[in-house]
Amino acid sequence: MKGVVIGGGIVGLSSALELAERGVDVTVCEQGSIGTGSTERSAGGIRAQFSSPINVELSRESMRVWDEFTERFDAEIDYRKTGYLFLARSEETAAAFEERVAMQNDRGVPSEVLDPSEACEICSGIDPDQFVAATYSPTDGFADPHLALQAYARAAAAAGVDVRTQTPVTDVIRAGDRDPGDGTGGARVTGVETPDGRLEADIVVNAAGPWAREIAAMADVFLPITPKRRQIAVVQPETPVPETDPLAIDLESGSYFRPDRDGDALVGGHFADNDPASDPDGYPRSMDFEWSIDALEAAAEWTTYFGPESAVKRGWAGLYAVTPDDTAIVEETVPGFITAAGFSGHGFQHAPATGQLVAELAVDGEASLLGIDALSSDRFEGTDEERAAERTERNVV
Repeated sequence: MKGVVIGGGIVGLSSALELAERGVDVTVCEQGSIGTGSTERSAGGIRAQFSSPINVELSRESMRVWDEFTERFDAEIDYRKTGYLFLARSEETAAAFEERVAMQNDRGVPSEVLDPSEACEICSGIDPDQFVAATYSPTDGFADPHLALQAYARAAAAAGVDVRTQTPVTDVIRAGDRDPGDGTGGARVTGVETPDGRLEADIVVNAAGPWAREIAAMADVFLPITPKRRQIAVVQPETPVPETDPLAIDLESGSYFRPDRDGDALVGGHFADNDPASDPDGYPRSMDFEWSIDALEAAAEWTTYFGPESAVKRGWAGLYAVTPDDTAIVEETVPGFITAAGFSGHGFQHAPATGQLVAELAVDGEASLLGIDALSSDRFEGTDEERAAERTERNVV
């Protein structure tokens, strides 16, 4: 069996590695360099505190790999389990916390609901008077995306994967008529076109992140995946942030921070009223100065770390590949064409499980690691607003 994976980020390389380890002859087509899309611009979070069961399950299975990453890949990725702390300002959000933690606990996640004073014991820099409740899980944390991506790249190469950088896919090839009109989604995908020629394949994997919608269109498929620009600032706080602090999120404002190195912190959040799509080929990759001021001021409102002597040292911008419910699409969208995209900011942490699911779909014809009906793009067809709201992931950072 031959496979082509489109996209050289961590989802694409995880998929390529899992396919190769199951005997598939794999070529990865990356239009730029490895990781220049979204992976190396992420905050590196790894957590199981999600509001939807499918995201919890993706986290649970991925964490099995993250926990053994050093041994499996012979690589250090600066994986630190200092936890995630979600903070609620309203009673409505606090009530939702109770339901979410119960669901997470049912799936083996050791999360718990805390009162503000208990939350302050875990993260002493927060102002407990501004919040009514929190949730915390000690097994959440973060890793270095660059180190993890390079480890996947080395493992994929060692497994025989042909990783081709500077190799954009210019078309997706489907045998026969593309639109038979019988509801099957058209003829089978049989390969891709690149500037260096055609690559024949039994399976093509769309792991193109912010470009996934464009790749799908080449196969006459519509996927509701929109690139959205997000930013991160590296801040030198007035009061150093302890390395033992969790990643803390004021869930209702979207403001968050996590410890970085030497007392510094990564500070982020999305504060704009509108959220337009971005051009993945032409968006500004540097941080906006005005946004960094907003982000720092927002963090200063609910913490004691970011006083007036704090300084923004640097920052960057990247793209989330966002679906309408902030949850990924993982499926065989049409015969021979597997989608693994639309993670809405969760792609880094969910890459290990996603690679396994892709390999199962390609080799076995179905997923067995976990049930993936909730990841089908069919969920967006004919869904009323109430059902869509129930399904939407709420714990978004």
